[in-house]
Amino acid sequence: MNESQENLEAADELPKAKVKRSRWRFPVVWVVPAIAVIVAGYLVYGRLEQLGPKITIRFKDGKGLKMGQTPIKYRGVQIGEVTAVELSPDQQAVVVRARLQRSAASIAKEGAVFWIVRPEVGIGNITGLDTVITGPEVDVLPGTGKAQSEFVGLENAPVALEERGLKIILITPRLGSLRPGSPVYYRGVEVGTIQQCDLSPNAATVAIQVLIKQRYARLVRTGSKFWNVSGVDVSVSLFRGLEVNMESLRSLAAGGIAFATPADPTGQQVKDGMSFLYNKAAKEWLEWAPNIPLRAVKQSPQKDIKRKPVRPSARQIETTKRPEPQRIED
Repeated sequence: MNESQENLEAADELPKAKVKRSRWRFPVVWVVPAIAVIVAGYLVYGRLEQLGPKITIRFKDGKGLKMGQTPIKYRGVQIGEVTAVELSPDQQAVVVRARLQRSAASIAKEGAVFWIVRPEVGIGNITGLDTVITGPEVDVLPGTGKAQSEFVGLENAPVALEERGLKIILITPRLGSLRPGSPVYYRGVEVGTIQQCDLSPNAATVAIQVLIKQRYARLVRTGSKFWNVSGVDVSVSLFRGLEVNMESLRSLAAGGIAFATPADPTGQQVKDGMSFLYNKAAKEWLEWAPNIPLRAVKQSPQKDIKRKPVRPSARQIETTKRPEPQRIED
């Protein structure tokens, strides 16, 4: 018993090991993957924040359009991207699916116009040169109606579709060298452009839709005369020799129309949709130079001052009843 008690006492005197609970530590090797996951999540969240509505555009030809590479632009700024290009079920068109940015969601409305911009070299103008390297792009003009997701694209860029102005129609038996985009001149200054050329309903004449810029719309009156200035007018006489008349180099290459307005006080400013007969220029027309202000004279706004009604006095009433004698001066 004594030995066992001594052994127990000796065991109690032995030092005891101190056990410390270790705290959980994040391995250093996982720091870089964790940062990568956080950054990726932030980028994905930012991408989802920018996503706007999905739209579908039908074109007759989708040459050059690529999924994830072809941008959709408005005023030169990218507002979306093409996400898929496929044939329509009837194989008569190309269906382009795209996604707009959230900030440009208001553009996808009824009346919006889409078209493909490709490099084009024509007579008198060169367009789309910046797409030679980057490839074609889809441009858009926003609509003003209700929200819409399906659109039909144009084959060519619209001519001055967004610009405001006076829209008139010229009737001519033959179109000649005129085409959409040809200029319209007044005294040698370009004041408008041709928007569209098409046959009349009975196919007997050609209807030319012209847009006169808003600033120069007041120049077109009911007595205005229009004529073709395409090409060169060459005349030879015995006394004057050779005379060559040409409106401009652009009209020589792409055609053009000029008009003149007489100094007729009864001539009224025309409204949209009015048609004019397309004639040959007369010599007297070239001498017309009416004084027509391009801007209307602004009248100072008169404020409506509300005054309390003033009751006339009894003396004023008596004087008004008695007529004053009229003086007749020689």
